[in-house]
Amino acid sequence: MSSELKRKATRGIFWSCVERFGNQGVSFCFSIFLARILAPKDYGIVAMINIFTVIAQSFVESGFGSAIIRKPDLNEYDKSTAFIFNMVVGVACYIILFIASPWIADFYNTPILSPIIKVTSLGIIYNALCSVQSALLSKRVDFKTLMYCSLSTTVISGIVGVILAYRGYGVWALVMQGVIGGAFNCVVLWFVSDWRPRTGFSRESFHYLFGYGSKLLASGLLNNIYNNIYPIVIGKFYSPAQLGFFTRAKIYADLPSANITGVLQRVTFPLMSMIQDDEERLRIDYRRILRLSAYIVFPLMIGMAAVARPMIIVMITAKWEPCVIYLQIICVAMMWYPIHAINLNLLQVKGRSDLFFRLEVVKKIMLTLVMCVTIPIGVLAMCWGMIFTSVMSLIINTYYTGKLIRVGFIRQMRDLTPVLLASFAMGGMVYTLTIIIPNLYLQLAVGIPAGVAIYLGISVAFKFPELKEAIGMVRRK
Repeated sequence: MSSELKRKATRGIFWSCVERFGNQGVSFCFSIFLARILAPKDYGIVAMINIFTVIAQSFVESGFGSAIIRKPDLNEYDKSTAFIFNMVVGVACYIILFIASPWIADFYNTPILSPIIKVTSLGIIYNALCSVQSALLSKRVDFKTLMYCSLSTTVISGIVGVILAYRGYGVWALVMQGVIGGAFNCVVLWFVSDWRPRTGFSRESFHYLFGYGSKLLASGLLNNIYNNIYPIVIGKFYSPAQLGFFTRAKIYADLPSANITGVLQRVTFPLMSMIQDDEERLRIDYRRILRLSAYIVFPLMIGMAAVARPMIIVMITAKWEPCVIYLQIICVAMMWYPIHAINLNLLQVKGRSDLFFRLEVVKKIMLTLVMCVTIPIGVLAMCWGMIFTSVMSLIINTYYTGKLIRVGFIRQMRDLTPVLLASFAMGGMVYTLTIIIPNLYLQLAVGIPAGVAIYLGISVAFKFPELKEAIGMVRRK
């Protein structure tokens, strides 16, 4: 990796980490207050409609953001075309959801969903208004600016949510938190961005953007539908409270896994795009990214599973204890998420969005079969099914990676096994401490520092190169 590229990567990862985890840290604090005030069923109600807004957002984005980041000769027509397309699709999606809201409420037999959908869907338009600005900042690896935008948005929306929750607005506190946050983020991105739509719609630009993005759109739709199919099924066949327990566990598991993955994807995609034609250099840097991702994510996920019970009860009270077992299982499933995502990221870098889509189709067929088997058994069985599908997805995702740059499943597992074993060893020791220590607060106070010390000790003893790289990354921010 060249010194200039390495400098950009280091600064990009640092500020993206600050943005992601600063943002998530603040959001996490607000969520604790909200979860202590609101009932599990309130979260379940919001989770019922999440899939509809997520799917709509997939259509709005349509892979255009990735196309903008990847295109080396980006011009004004490309930007304006993406903006116009996003706005048209965003408004169309809002109108469709507005009209369909009564039928969605009838499907779940939950009348309050109808007005909630009409309000929540406004966020689709807000995101359409600022998606190009966000993509351009990512293209420049300007994650410092994105950090300021997202962090201020989280603070404002969190304050709104807590105030409304304390005043007894229930589920509407969560709804307004999201809507106000989306509107504020849009305003801030327009303020900090120097780009404004200056030209009209270009068929040529649309042909390129959609040609690249359409397959990502199809893949994203499949992925988003699957990721949110569990809330649909649980909301339909089980109680809102059970859905609330599941979604709370999923949210906590997502914190380290999805957010670290998001950091790495946002930074490495534009950087790997710069070296996409240098196969040997790409192969070396790609393996380093995989190992560093696992080194950070694996111990966090296993550690969270080990202290899940005291963490849940201390933070959000005993009324949420049923979600502990869900969290422990989902943590094991989600620890592989960054490895999945980075493998798929490589296909985008190489311009093989067709292979990206092909893999998603195969995986979703398999995942649907597993889900159909586990649904009648119960929510717990569905969580165990997530572990199985996660491992199978890893095997499938690595197939084309092996073909393109000769870093397939076997090579990746050899690279990741030392970190995997170290993480499970640490997790086993921490879980033993939680059994021995009777007090919940002491379990956290002793277990978490012990886990960090054990993992670092193993890293030093076995000379993990990722430890030195992680330390250097922070120092060179």
